[in-house]
Amino acid sequence: MSLDETPAVTADTEARHAEKMRKKQAARGRIMEGKTREKGLLIVHTGNGKGKTSAALGMVVRAIGHDMKVGVVQFVKGAMTTGEKAVFDAFPNNVSFQPMGEGFTWDTQDRARDIAKARTAWDEVKRLIADPDCHMVVADELNIVLRYGYLPVEEVVEVFAARSEMKHIIVTGRNAPDALIEAADLVTEMTMVKHPFRSGVKAQAGIEF
Repeated sequence: MSLDETPAVTADTEARHAEKMRKKQAARGRIMEGKTREKGLLIVHTGNGKGKTSAALGMVVRAIGHDMKVGVVQFVKGAMTTGEKAVFDAFPNNVSFQPMGEGFTWDTQDRARDIAKARTAWDEVKRLIADPDCHMVVADELNIVLRYGYLPVEEVVEVFAARSEMKHIIVTGRNAPDALIEAADLVTEMTMVKHPFRSGVKAQAGIEF
């Protein structure tokens, strides 16, 4: 058979496939019967691979589609213009998008200033969590400031735990602390397999920003 040929489908293979799918459908139905509850989720995207912020912002897009209100606070980004800000600024009734950082710690080289900026951004996250009209809060790169000790992990976890029942919170950044992972409902670790940066390719518009 050549590469462009489609495998023949016989009556026997079709019947076996249909029976297999019926069994899968029944098993899936049994699983879904017990999944009846809704709640606000604490979601953590961590790991060394790309896509942590992108995945979080994808959920913001979904929320916009449901006419939900979302607050996005970026703890590190802010020193440069990004494509996502231009997009979300077009939905002012749905999204409050606030880059409140000044770049990476090795760029600022001022720990006291970094701590102050982190506290200001965290205060905004707390305000959004307390806002009953805000359905989802994204604390982008919060894990980075927690790793450097700019905010107490215990305080962050306590605030998240005290949120209203249906409030969704998404936290991104490498090296999520164990206490946050333990408190979360959903944790995804992005694993880097290959990255163009290692081949000398710089950050590019539409991909990294």
